[in-house]
Amino acid sequence: MSPTLNRPRPRSTMAVGAVFALLSLAGCSSSGGPTTAGTSAPGSSSAPAATANTATASTITIKDFAFTPADLTVAPGTVITVVNKDSTAHTLTATGSKAFDTGTLGAGNSATITAPAQDGSYPYICTIHQYMKGTLTVKASRP
Repeated sequence: MSPTLNRPRPRSTMAVGAVFALLSLAGCSSSGGPTTAGTSAPGSSSAPAATANTATASTITIKDFAFTPADLTVAPGTVITVVNKDSTAHTLTATGSKAFDTGTLGAGNSATITAPAQDGSYPYICTIHQYMKGTLTVKASRP
């Protein structure tokens, strides 16, 4: 055998391998437990994406300097997760009434906002890139 095969690995190499393994496992997790990242708003938690127009939880994704969906209708009090998938910081901030604001979300970070209790239309922007616009419509379901 060659002498290099018998040498122990440096600790930094082993640590990097362990961190990579843990991150790989974390990425595969589907526990749905609470998560927070970066400058998340207080009470942040992950929430599943809504499949219908109105839901009890929803997600808005920021990617390619756009909100997706840009127009979303939810019930009052809906928790909305905002995920920044861009390589730069963004915000999701209500204009006018300032009913909600994620604060600055760094690249890859997320935060949650809660839809206002009052029915209505709430336009929002990214305060860093003000050409990014959307509207949150809050509408109570009526029997």
